[in-house]
Amino acid sequence: MTLAIDGGTPVRTAGWPAWPPPATAEQRRLLLEVLDGGEWGATSGTKVGAFARAFAASVGARHGVCVVNGTVGLFLALRALGVGRDDEVIVPAYTFVASATAVVLAGARPVLADVTPGTLHLDPSAVERVIGPRTRAVMPVHLAGAPADTEALGDLCRVHGLGSVEDAAQAHGASRHGRPAGTLGDAACFSFQSSKAMTAGEGGIIVTDDDRVHERAWSLHNVGRRLAGGWYEHPELGWNLRMTEFQAAVLLPQLGLLGGQIAARERAVAFLAGELEAFDGLDLLPAPEGTTRSTHHLGLLRYDSAAFGGRTKAEFIAAMAAEGVPLDAGYRSLSREAALLSHMEPVSCPVAEAAEDAVVWLRQHLLMADDEALCDIVAAAAKVRRAFRGP
Repeated sequence: MTLAIDGGTPVRTAGWPAWPPPATAEQRRLLLEVLDGGEWGATSGTKVGAFARAFAASVGARHGVCVVNGTVGLFLALRALGVGRDDEVIVPAYTFVASATAVVLAGARPVLADVTPGTLHLDPSAVERVIGPRTRAVMPVHLAGAPADTEALGDLCRVHGLGSVEDAAQAHGASRHGRPAGTLGDAACFSFQSSKAMTAGEGGIIVTDDDRVHERAWSLHNVGRRLAGGWYEHPELGWNLRMTEFQAAVLLPQLGLLGGQIAARERAVAFLAGELEAFDGLDLLPAPEGTTRSTHHLGLLRYDSAAFGGRTKAEFIAAMAAEGVPLDAGYRSLSREAALLSHMEPVSCPVAEAAEDAVVWLRQHLLMADDEALCDIVAAAAKVRRAFRGP
């Protein structure tokens, strides 16, 4: 059978569920309420505050501070924990570059630690090896919507007196041993960028149980004001990094939709796991042991080129796209990001570097599809494998 990339008929010609999903009537109502009311900014409106409280409550945290995006949230959370010039923050090598650039933005240096081969989450033993006299905090990243091993990482933080900031950008609604993501460190940051499980196009939130961290983060995002201070009172330097009322209006109704969307992705991943169980050459990576609930923001697939005739990951992705199944190449290892090298010591992270060459992603909108579409993913992979192996 001829591959579509070579002029054959694709396995799938239908589309995939849209992300973000279509707007709801409640989102339209709240947006018009903001527009017509004229109170568009967080300092005069009510919806940003309402969303901050509602989101924090949804994850079991006492405080929430809404900001312009998730990267800024990480920066502010680090600063609120006291991270600054000449400090070091440990981040995983397999993550979005913003995890590291937020450290640079805070004036500190990122230190990379490798990830575990099975899950690609931050490896506690690798973290322990790179803790040094300047280490101030660790940033567990809840990759693909499953929480990192925050018990082992938390133990290291307590022993060495380090702070912990969860990068929960992909983990809205996730939990570990029954505890929600967002309550597994000193502070946590969620993103509402376009691809995320909850989205307003952009936006983010910092959640914490620590009153002092909350007060500092609130001050830093609101031009240095104090919670109980005056409008023109600025006891410390800060920035205007506030979310708008329009973003909060788009986000508020999504809290009620999140559970059903996660359940749909859970079902899809379970279905795919069954379909791929005996499939030679593609393995669905598991969540870390102890995950109570993964949001399945991504489905991580390990591609074995040997099972596909030695063809590269890039060739596999191109062939699958032509068959109507768009896969994502995923992250580069941060150890290979040239822009970071002037801000950190060069380091080898072999697990993350191997993942760069072998791991492909199913983005969350594919995991919102029905069984027929999910079967097309497997059928397309089987077709590509047959063609790559040759006669």
